[in-house]
Amino acid sequence: MDMPVPDTRILSGKDRIVARLVATLGAGGVIHDPAETRAYECDALTAYKCPPLAVVLPRSTDEVADVLRVCHEEDIPVVPRGAGTSLAGGALPTADAVILGVARMSDVLETDYDNRFIRVQAGRTNLSVSTAVEEAGFFYAPDPSSQLACAIAGNIAMNSGGAHCLKYGVTTNNLLGLTMVLMDGTVVELGGPYLEPAGLDLLGLVCGSEGQLGVVTEATLRILPRPEGARPVLIGFDSNEVAGACVSDIIKAGVLPVAIEFMDRPCIRATEAFAGAGYPDCEALLIVEVEGSAEEIDAQLELICGIARRHDPVELRESRSEEESARIWLGRKSAFGAMGQINDYMCLDGTIPVSQLPHVLKRIGEMSEHFGLAVGNVFHAGDGNMHPLILFDANRPGDLETCEAFGAEILKLCVEVGGCLTGEHGVGIEKRDLMGVQFSAADMKAQMRVKDVFDPKWLLNPAKVFPLDVSAPHRAGAA
Repeated sequence: MDMPVPDTRILSGKDRIVARLVATLGAGGVIHDPAETRAYECDALTAYKCPPLAVVLPRSTDEVADVLRVCHEEDIPVVPRGAGTSLAGGALPTADAVILGVARMSDVLETDYDNRFIRVQAGRTNLSVSTAVEEAGFFYAPDPSSQLACAIAGNIAMNSGGAHCLKYGVTTNNLLGLTMVLMDGTVVELGGPYLEPAGLDLLGLVCGSEGQLGVVTEATLRILPRPEGARPVLIGFDSNEVAGACVSDIIKAGVLPVAIEFMDRPCIRATEAFAGAGYPDCEALLIVEVEGSAEEIDAQLELICGIARRHDPVELRESRSEEESARIWLGRKSAFGAMGQINDYMCLDGTIPVSQLPHVLKRIGEMSEHFGLAVGNVFHAGDGNMHPLILFDANRPGDLETCEAFGAEILKLCVEVGGCLTGEHGVGIEKRDLMGVQFSAADMKAQMRVKDVFDPKWLLNPAKVFPLDVSAPHRAGAA
């Protein structure tokens, strides 16, 4: 994966630059020893690695602004980093870049149950937002699989979703406002604790911008009353295509589950060995969860189970207790870790129309045979957000390149059937050179002109999202 050549001026001036950063944050806020910066050489896309020039760990918006002013004056690229769980290389540094990590910014700043919002520092983890309000009967809806570790900053950067996004939406649907620091140190406030701000939708522009426009330091998030009850049903099928058809029929029936999750045989077997959730031995399974009052749950599950029976399931298991519900979800929440125990893998993130699920699953199976690499499918089937896991051996020459070629074909297929390159992982470097598959040259130029406005020097995450040959004139102009 090509990256810009490091700036020798910055590399040769490391000692002076580090001294300025230490003067700004103190020695405890700056990591510059090469052995220690290796911990920041990649995110969860571990196929590509490069230690940064230095790492800064501010604790407040003011400290972020101070650091960015220094880097702006020195023309140093800055790569914002949340918890490093990005699967698209969004936090991959270059040798001349400073990583700006927000992990130390984890405080709850304000909670308002009457108006249903919480304001937190952006380094707070996703799950701990719900933990902070659960005693009052509230929760924060977006729930990525990495929610135990991932930071709100990264959720905003990639517009993350999760299993329950079918009903509650993704981050942009639950983000009310934010504080952001521009590259020159200017602090801006967007949105606030209300439904719709006046003027341009800059909040919607920033959410999903992958650290290209500014560093988010605080976020105002919508919190919701916890539902009266929730119950999943586990449905097993003898083929991926039939499971995909069942998902399509559930959506067409007009019922709105809180989640529809899909797993295929490789994932089922891996999670059973890893977590022992009690899943059936079948080709594919769905976890469909509904919520509401007991009467609402019964009515929704009766309709869903009726649809499922028309597809001849090999198993249909309704949860009857909280313990059984937890076991049904245990395997799904463990899937990515379980697959990592059996092989190296690359996790993709294409999104497709739900009606295309049977076709796309069939084509992925055919591609798997063509490329000679196994695939495990586990994804948010309700909104068509697919996460194929391509298994490969990182120690076998050529396997990574074959995996990348296979992944590119899957993502091209997603666009071909009316979907898009990413649902919640972002573009980063993984899909950067595929942007032309979905967007025209004019589309990308318009997007880059937005970055020109927010970051005229192109110092924030400059090697991400846009193909390097396409962004070269903008980066050169900024220089």
